[in-house]
Amino acid sequence: MTHTLTLIKTVYEESQLEELEVPQIILAGRSNVGKSSLINCLAGRKKLAKISSTPGKTRSLNYYLVEPEGYYIVDLPGYGYAKCSKTERAKWGMLIDSFLKDNHHIAAAAVLLDSRLNPQQNDMEMVSYFTQCRIPIIPVMTKSDKCKQRDRSKVQKKWQDIIKTKPICVSSKSGMNRTALLNLFAKTAFPGQETENETPEES
Repeated sequence: MTHTLTLIKTVYEESQLEELEVPQIILAGRSNVGKSSLINCLAGRKKLAKISSTPGKTRSLNYYLVEPEGYYIVDLPGYGYAKCSKTERAKWGMLIDSFLKDNHHIAAAAVLLDSRLNPQQNDMEMVSYFTQCRIPIIPVMTKSDKCKQRDRSKVQKKWQDIIKTKPICVSSKSGMNRTALLNLFAKTAFPGQETENETPEES
Protein backbone atom coordinates (compact mmCIF):
# COMPACT_ATOMS: atom_id res chain seq x y z
CA MET A 1 0.00 0.00 0.00
CA THR A 2 1.23 3.49 -0.86
CA HIS A 3 0.86 6.01 1.93
CA THR A 4 0.81 9.77 1.54
CA LEU A 5 1.20 12.51 4.14
CA THR A 6 -0.17 15.99 3.55
CA LEU A 7 0.26 19.00 5.84
CA ILE A 8 -3.32 20.12 6.40
CA LYS A 9 -3.19 22.53 9.32
CA THR A 10 -0.65 24.48 11.38
CA VAL A 11 -1.71 25.81 14.78
CA TYR A 12 0.20 28.51 16.68
CA GLU A 13 -2.52 29.84 18.97
CA GLU A 14 -5.11 28.19 21.20
CA SER A 15 -7.81 30.09 19.30
CA GLN A 16 -6.86 28.17 16.15
CA LEU A 17 -7.65 24.79 17.69
CA GLU A 18 -10.75 23.02 16.45
CA GLU A 19 -12.22 19.59 16.98
CA LEU A 20 -11.26 17.16 14.23
CA GLU A 21 -13.43 14.08 14.45
CA VAL A 22 -10.87 11.62 13.13
CA PRO A 23 -8.21 9.59 15.00
CA GLN A 24 -4.99 11.42 15.83
CA ILE A 25 -1.52 10.06 16.59
CA ILE A 26 0.65 12.51 18.52
CA LEU A 27 4.32 12.75 17.53
CA ALA A 28 6.47 13.96 20.44
CA GLY A 29 10.16 14.01 21.17
CA ARG A 30 13.28 15.96 22.05
CA SER A 31 14.18 18.82 19.74
CA ASN A 32 17.06 16.92 18.13
CA VAL A 33 15.55 13.43 18.00
CA GLY A 34 14.72 13.57 14.29
CA LYS A 35 10.96 14.21 14.20
CA SER A 36 11.04 16.16 10.94
CA SER A 37 13.27 13.56 9.30
CA LEU A 38 10.90 10.79 10.38
CA ILE A 39 7.88 12.66 8.99
CA ASN A 40 9.67 13.06 5.65
CA CYS A 41 10.61 9.38 5.70
CA LEU A 42 7.02 8.30 6.37
CA ALA A 43 5.83 10.64 3.63
CA GLY A 44 8.43 9.47 1.14
CA ARG A 45 9.27 13.16 0.55
CA LYS A 46 12.39 15.11 1.45
CA LYS A 47 10.93 18.54 2.20
CA LEU A 48 7.45 18.02 3.65
CA ALA A 49 8.68 18.86 7.16
CA LYS A 50 11.43 21.46 7.38
CA ILE A 51 14.71 20.18 8.81
CA SER A 52 17.02 22.67 10.52
CA SER A 53 20.51 22.41 11.96
CA THR A 54 19.14 24.37 14.92
CA PRO A 55 17.02 22.16 17.22
CA GLY A 56 13.60 23.36 18.26
CA LYS A 57 12.37 24.95 15.03
CA THR A 58 8.92 23.35 15.28
CA ARG A 59 6.93 25.91 17.24
CA SER A 60 3.42 24.89 16.33
CA LEU A 61 1.12 21.90 16.14
CA ASN A 62 1.39 20.50 12.63
CA TYR A 63 -1.41 18.23 11.41
CA TYR A 64 -0.44 15.71 8.73
CA LEU A 65 -3.23 13.73 7.08
CA VAL A 66 -2.21 10.12 6.39
CA GLU A 67 -3.98 8.55 3.44
CA PRO A 68 -5.57 6.28 2.40
CA GLU A 69 -6.45 5.47 6.04
CA GLY A 70 -7.55 9.00 6.93
CA TYR A 71 -6.02 9.71 10.34
CA TYR A 72 -3.78 12.58 11.48
CA ILE A 73 -0.23 12.62 12.76
CA VAL A 74 0.00 15.71 14.99
CA ASP A 75 3.58 16.89 15.39
CA LEU A 76 4.18 18.71 18.69
CA PRO A 77 6.96 21.26 19.37
CA GLY A 78 10.18 19.53 20.40
CA TYR A 79 11.39 19.74 23.99
CA GLY A 80 14.77 19.80 25.69
CA TYR A 81 17.03 21.86 23.45
CA ALA A 82 14.77 24.53 21.96
CA LYS A 83 16.41 27.94 22.23
CA CYS A 84 13.50 30.12 23.25
CA SER A 85 12.31 32.16 26.20
CA LYS A 86 10.53 30.75 29.22
CA THR A 87 7.49 32.75 28.13
CA GLU A 88 7.43 31.03 24.75
CA ARG A 89 7.92 27.60 26.31
CA ALA A 90 5.01 28.33 28.65
CA LYS A 91 2.92 29.33 25.64
CA TRP A 92 3.71 26.00 23.95
CA GLY A 93 2.75 24.19 27.15
CA MET A 94 -0.63 25.91 27.28
CA LEU A 95 -1.20 25.21 23.58
CA ILE A 96 -0.43 21.51 24.04
CA ASP A 97 -2.58 21.29 27.19
CA SER A 98 -5.49 22.87 25.30
CA PHE A 99 -4.99 20.46 22.41
CA LEU A 100 -5.10 17.48 24.77
CA LYS A 101 -8.00 18.68 26.92
CA ASP A 102 -11.20 16.75 26.20
CA ASN A 103 -9.73 15.54 22.89
CA HIS A 104 -11.33 12.11 22.62
CA HIS A 105 -9.88 11.49 19.17
CA ILE A 106 -6.29 10.98 20.32
CA ALA A 107 -5.47 7.33 19.73
CA ALA A 108 -1.89 7.33 21.05
CA ALA A 109 1.29 9.32 21.50
CA ALA A 110 4.33 8.18 19.55
CA VAL A 111 7.24 9.25 21.75
CA LEU A 112 10.48 9.45 19.80
CA LEU A 113 13.61 8.32 21.63
CA ASP A 114 17.23 8.49 20.48
CA SER A 115 18.59 4.95 20.00
CA ARG A 116 22.07 6.11 20.99
CA LEU A 117 21.11 7.42 24.43
CA ASN A 118 20.13 5.83 27.69
CA PRO A 119 16.73 7.01 29.01
CA GLN A 120 16.86 10.77 29.54
CA GLN A 121 15.02 12.62 32.29
CA ASN A 122 12.96 14.83 29.99
CA ASP A 123 11.95 11.82 27.89
CA MET A 124 10.76 10.02 31.02
CA GLU A 125 8.87 13.14 32.08
CA MET A 126 7.08 13.21 28.71
CA VAL A 127 6.20 9.52 29.02
CA SER A 128 4.87 10.20 32.53
CA TYR A 129 2.86 13.18 31.23
CA PHE A 130 1.07 11.12 28.58
CA THR A 131 0.55 8.30 31.07
CA GLN A 132 -1.13 10.72 33.48
CA CYS A 133 -3.30 11.91 30.58
CA ARG A 134 -4.23 8.24 29.99
CA ILE A 135 -2.92 8.36 26.44
CA PRO A 136 -1.42 5.09 25.15
CA ILE A 137 2.27 5.36 24.27
CA ILE A 138 4.02 4.04 21.17
CA PRO A 139 7.78 4.17 21.88
CA VAL A 140 9.81 4.78 18.72
CA MET A 141 13.61 4.64 18.75
CA THR A 142 15.07 6.89 16.05
CA LYS A 143 18.50 7.03 14.40
CA SER A 144 18.81 3.25 14.66
CA ASP A 145 21.32 3.18 11.81
CA LYS A 146 23.80 5.18 13.89
CA CYS A 147 24.57 2.60 16.55
CA LYS A 148 25.40 -1.08 16.78
CA GLN A 149 22.55 -3.53 17.19
CA ARG A 150 23.98 -4.75 20.50
CA ASP A 151 24.00 -1.23 21.97
CA ARG A 152 20.58 -0.44 20.51
CA SER A 153 19.09 -3.55 22.03
CA LYS A 154 20.34 -2.56 25.48
CA VAL A 155 18.62 0.83 25.23
CA GLN A 156 15.50 -0.83 23.85
CA LYS A 157 15.38 -3.19 26.84
CA LYS A 158 15.72 -0.28 29.29
CA TRP A 159 12.80 1.54 27.69
CA GLN A 160 10.75 -1.65 27.60
CA ASP A 161 11.27 -2.02 31.35
CA ILE A 162 10.07 1.57 31.89
CA ILE A 163 7.13 1.73 29.46
CA LYS A 164 6.21 -1.99 29.46
CA THR A 165 6.11 -1.85 25.66
CA LYS A 166 8.95 -2.82 23.33
CA PRO A 167 10.04 0.21 21.27
CA ILE A 168 10.10 -0.08 17.48
CA CYS A 169 13.48 0.88 16.01
CA VAL A 170 13.44 3.14 12.95
CA SER A 171 15.88 4.96 10.71
CA SER A 172 14.85 7.89 8.56
CA LYS A 173 18.07 7.48 6.56
CA SER A 174 17.69 3.80 5.65
CA GLY A 175 13.91 3.58 5.88
CA MET A 176 14.18 0.83 8.49
CA ASN A 177 10.70 -0.20 9.69
CA ARG A 178 8.98 2.65 7.82
CA THR A 179 6.08 0.47 6.66
CA ALA A 180 5.90 -1.37 9.98
CA LEU A 181 5.53 1.94 11.83
CA LEU A 182 2.85 3.22 9.45
CA ASN A 183 0.96 -0.05 9.88
CA LEU A 184 1.25 0.25 13.67
CA PHE A 185 -0.12 3.80 13.52
CA ALA A 186 -3.03 2.69 11.33
CA LYS A 187 -3.81 -0.27 13.58
CA THR A 188 -3.77 2.04 16.61
CA ALA A 189 -5.92 4.68 14.91
CA PHE A 190 -8.46 2.16 13.66
CA PRO A 191 -8.48 -0.89 15.96
CA GLY A 192 -10.02 -3.93 14.35
CA GLN A 193 -9.36 -2.89 10.77
CA GLU A 194 -7.03 -4.98 8.68
CA THR A 195 -3.64 -3.50 7.80
CA GLU A 196 -0.62 -4.78 5.91
CA ASN A 197 1.18 -7.33 8.01
CA GLU A 198 4.85 -6.48 8.27
CA THR A 199 6.98 -7.66 11.18
CA PRO A 200 9.48 -5.04 12.34
CA GLU A 201 13.07 -5.70 11.38
CA GLU A 202 15.37 -7.16 14.00
CA SER A 203 16.13 -4.53 16.62
